Amino acid sequence: MIEHEIKVTFKEFDSVDELTFQDHNLCLEAEKALTSSHSPYSKFRVGTALLLKSGKILHASNQENVAYPSGLCAERVALFHWGANHSDDPIVSMAVTAHTNDFPLLKPVTSCGSCLQVMAECEKRQNSPLKVLLYCINGPVWVVDGVQSLMPFMFFEERLIQTT
Repeated sequence: MIEHEIKVTFKEFDSVDELTFQDHNLCLEAEKALTSSHSPYSKFRVGTALLLKSGKILHASNQENVAYPSGLCAERVALFHWGANHSDDPIVSMAVTAHTNDFPLLKPVTSCGSCLQVMAECEKRQNSPLKVLLYCINGPVWVVDGVQSLMPFMFFEERLIQTT
């Protein structure tokens, strides 16, 4: 038997004010993205902002549907939009935030497994890691360099990649 250990590394900042100007701004852009959330069922709004290498910022939010699970998380809305329209402009970083009027959020909300797998695929597609900022409005910010720390057992099967 071999025992393995997985180490998760991230930085925690007490507030968005402790971040670099670029990261601070991206968190505020994710907060702006909350306004387009369609979440009448959960009343849990999620916003995402992607910073591309060119400096362009993409915004996205969660989109619910009465025919659950037909909706989509904010992260995947943003990443699929990037893949369909801007894949030649690599993602430098992404910020994710959430808000609900039903209870206070005291720590950042983490992305679901499906979103993490899509993030991993985007990293592989652009051949560089994403900086992920998980931002709690009026609370801490967790900064992760690369999806590996968020999902150490992400799925990749190299034999599925076709070569031409």
